[in-house]
Amino acid sequence: MTSTGQPPTVHDDQPRARLLELIGAIDAWDDLERTHLATAIQWIVGGAQVYRVRKPDVPAMHLVSYFVVLDDARDQLLLVAHRKAGLWLPPGGHVEPGEDPWAAVVRECREELGIQATASPITGELPLFLTVTETLGQGSHTDVSLWYLLAADADTITSYDQDEFNAIRWLTEEQVLGEPGQLLDPHMHRFTHKLRHARTGRRCG
Repeated sequence: MTSTGQPPTVHDDQPRARLLELIGAIDAWDDLERTHLATAIQWIVGGAQVYRVRKPDVPAMHLVSYFVVLDDARDQLLLVAHRKAGLWLPPGGHVEPGEDPWAAVVRECREELGIQATASPITGELPLFLTVTETLGQGSHTDVSLWYLLAADADTITSYDQDEFNAIRWLTEEQVLGEPGQLLDPHMHRFTHKLRHARTGRRCG
């Protein structure tokens, strides 16, 4: 921290340009995502500190990379029971200062699931979805989350970070959509609908 009590300034024109490029490549699924995309762009262009510099909430709005692991052959997605959030979520974590969001996916995937991150052919190393969400509980803050899609065989995931998660589950898209919304990330149903559309379009193509 500086003597003024403010987070240190990070000279990050190049990372900001990269973030704007990533966000600009996302096609909005609905009006809410369109609003979230506009909010994220305004936040980045406005020069705010975009990376978390102190746990859990400095600055009060910061960047996160989620990754949804898809076993395409089994038509199943991986969700984790996050201890702090008390919800079923995709794995992921905060992007470190200056770190590329995809690099954060690679790092967190190794730390949390013990596997190498393999980008889904549906998206490559680009995010499919973006959300802006206020977290619950102590240290409440706002996560700007880029949602990536990974490909993996469910049998290759044999362990997980038990400090972060209580359990993991593989669910079909139908099962995810059948789960009560209050048990999941608040945008999980919306992401699943967008993923289903993307997968259907790929098959048709």
